[in-house]
Amino acid sequence: MAGCGGSEPEQPTAGTNPAIVVTVMAAEPVNMPMSLETIAQTEGAKEIEVRPRVGGILLKRWYDEGAAVVAGQPLFLIDPEPFQNALNEARALLREQEVRVLRARTDENRQRQLLAENFVSQRAHELTTADLAIEEAALQAAKVRVQQAQLNLSYTTVKAPVSGVTGRAQFSEGALVSANSSLLTTLAQLSPIWVRFSFSDNEVARFGGHLNEKNVHSVQMILADGSEYQQSGKINFAASRIDPMLGTQQLRATFDNADQRILPGQFVRVRVIAGESKTVYIVPQVAVLSSDLGRFVYVIDEHNIVGQRAVIAGDWIGKDWVILDGLNAGDRVVVDNLIKLSPGKIVDPQLRDTVSTEHSNAPS
Repeated sequence: MAGCGGSEPEQPTAGTNPAIVVTVMAAEPVNMPMSLETIAQTEGAKEIEVRPRVGGILLKRWYDEGAAVVAGQPLFLIDPEPFQNALNEARALLREQEVRVLRARTDENRQRQLLAENFVSQRAHELTTADLAIEEAALQAAKVRVQQAQLNLSYTTVKAPVSGVTGRAQFSEGALVSANSSLLTTLAQLSPIWVRFSFSDNEVARFGGHLNEKNVHSVQMILADGSEYQQSGKINFAASRIDPMLGTQQLRATFDNADQRILPGQFVRVRVIAGESKTVYIVPQVAVLSSDLGRFVYVIDEHNIVGQRAVIAGDWIGKDWVILDGLNAGDRVVVDNLIKLSPGKIVDPQLRDTVSTEHSNAPS
């Protein structure tokens, strides 16, 4: 017992605990328009169903499925022989009618000369004049039939109406297709790409009213992997009313897609910046915490004592959070070592711009 006896080491008191070193940033107000994010879906600027204008047997497919084509490029060939025969027949009838007109014109000229010499009556001349007019009208009809036959023959080569990316062929060679009804394939124009989205009437009210291409400052697209699309878009359609079934305003934005990185049907997010500028504060996302009462941040007063401040957060901008209310200009907001803090603790604050690498890399 004597050997075990001895003076016990002194226990540290609360007053000797060193202050926690934290990094702080000074809250500075900035003016920025209102922004909101929502889910959107992409679609081709032009999505076309390619259908034949004439019916017949499908002989050839001239494109590779899923390949890009240019406007006017042949896609399919429908058996042209029946339409070539129809064209030849129409041309023969046209030639026949031209002969009829020539004969009627000759008769009319002869009757006019005889009438001048009083060898025929005025009625006989009028009949030949009427016959000539009838034959000339039939000649015009024959010319139209030739033009229609030529047009039908040209329709046997189904061409791409616009430049874009082709879809899967719905018919194989040898199949019978019907005019204007059989769907041969689809064609989607990928540049520009359109993005459809909507906002509820409450969200539209936060922007200050009806959204359109005039009051929307910019539209950003956020891809599925969280990266932001390098091109900004602009509104090219805004519904003039709120959809009574969904309670939303439908909008559409257009983005340049020259490298065809975005495909139709993708789900993305869009960030719309619109409305009048408001005074807000930008703080790192790690500085904003959540509790049962809502979101809050830790602030340091003039005595370096930690306080908890409730805030109203808006949207994310990169790695920062927009604070709509709860902060004042000059407030010192803690951005690291948050897990060690609680209201009332004394800390050793260091400004974020001057903090050492060791402190700036501390876990939050």
